[in-house]
Amino acid sequence: MTDSSTTPRITRNDTESRYELHLDEVLAGFARWETDDRGRLQMVHTEIDPAFTGRGLASILVAEALSDIAAHAETVVPRCPFVAKYLTGNTVPGLSVDWPQGTPTD
Repeated sequence: MTDSSTTPRITRNDTESRYELHLDEVLAGFARWETDDRGRLQMVHTEIDPAFTGRGLASILVAEALSDIAAHAETVVPRCPFVAKYLTGNTVPGLSVDWPQGTPTD
């Protein structure tokens, strides 16, 4: 088991279409996307290994992933419930968001 003081490392894995969260050398979670015909990243699933739950790692993963998407000037479509919930409570500077059913307040 990895020490709880280990700093999470987030990487973008374009081959697997996902952002990965590593603790030391262990893959502790990922946020997967599918690219649509308009080139938008549809965030479809976020998963943290059960051995690492309760540490706020999903929020760290999603925050870093969305910041990276913004830095690449890409557009995100939040289809994953966790990503959608994160976006309703947090601002990601420069991020372009296309909500699947309009804005969450519609």
